[in-house]
Amino acid sequence: MKQSDVNVNGKFATQLSTSKHFYDVTAHRYIEDNCYDMGLKYIRGLSAYMDDLLCEKGQKEALDFFSYVCWSVENDCFERFPEEMPAPANVPATVPENNAEKSGDVVIVTDCEEENTQLQSMIDRFRAVFPLKTRIVNIREYPFSGGCLGCFNCAVSGKCVYKDGFDEYLRNNIQTAQAIVYAFSIKDHSMGARFKMYDDRQFCNGHRTVTMGMPFGYLVSGNYSKETNLRTIIEGRAQVGGNFLAGVATDEIDTDGEIDKMADKLVYALSNRYAPPQNFLGVGGMKIFRDLIRQMQGMMRADHKFYKAHGQYDFPQKRKGRMIAMYFVGAMLANEKIKSKMGNKMNEGMLMPYNKLFEKLKKENADN
Repeated sequence: MKQSDVNVNGKFATQLSTSKHFYDVTAHRYIEDNCYDMGLKYIRGLSAYMDDLLCEKGQKEALDFFSYVCWSVENDCFERFPEEMPAPANVPATVPENNAEKSGDVVIVTDCEEENTQLQSMIDRFRAVFPLKTRIVNIREYPFSGGCLGCFNCAVSGKCVYKDGFDEYLRNNIQTAQAIVYAFSIKDHSMGARFKMYDDRQFCNGHRTVTMGMPFGYLVSGNYSKETNLRTIIEGRAQVGGNFLAGVATDEIDTDGEIDKMADKLVYALSNRYAPPQNFLGVGGMKIFRDLIRQMQGMMRADHKFYKAHGQYDFPQKRKGRMIAMYFVGAMLANEKIKSKMGNKMNEGMLMPYNKLFEKLKKENADN
């Protein structure tokens, strides 16, 4: 049988990679695109740090990922290939009746106008099928005094110079929720001017990832599949913030199905506290912030205090033992005689810690 004759159409696929997170997103996208070409149902993969499997946190993330993949297969949840979607049409969501008592607290942040029945129907659909209690914050109605002035009045205390109370409202009415769902219509290749003001005013939190661990979801009306930059911004925002992106439900195709799947993923993330590790977008973004706040700690005091408390000053130069060991390895590689004798020992040495781990697991399984 030729390779081209293999039919895997409709089967599920995902991927797991280990790296230093340098452009891991492009490696994953390469596999993802080929999965789409073969008609596979692709589940977003796990991009782990090179040594994650050797630590308890990394092992937990791997197990959590496997559980998520199993759940995705059981519930037929997978990523839809954007380029296969047609231009958006007026495909309003249908709203099923749901009179059940609900608990929990998930906030829907939107700028929906009264005449935008398309977006409103999507919000209504989500609220009807979502099993937890939801509430709406319409930022169009919030009395903003203006956009961020970049005055850095909040750098020390976290208090905004404006007297409209948005900093406290943000912290007490939005960021206290279990999850946030953003609902908007695409305007000028963006979320629109009102969301721009909302995002800018969040600088009262500086560079602090105050919502890390909280899952996000999006309800988007418009031609989202063609908005490459907007898609990158939404994914990057979740990655840097340490938020699981449960999905972006659009009205481009099968509106009801997209909303239902996003709702299901959000429930799964909340029920299982699913928080996969960051990829290049998240790791790279946080390293920039880490170095910036370290240098500006005298002024950005609130950020500096937060970064210290949450272990975000993860500078590699603190691992002096590893650095000294690499000097010895470098010296051996620079010696041609030693290098020729080593052969493939370098790869074996890299795998040695994992072999020890696997042997330990085998022994534990045998004992049980």
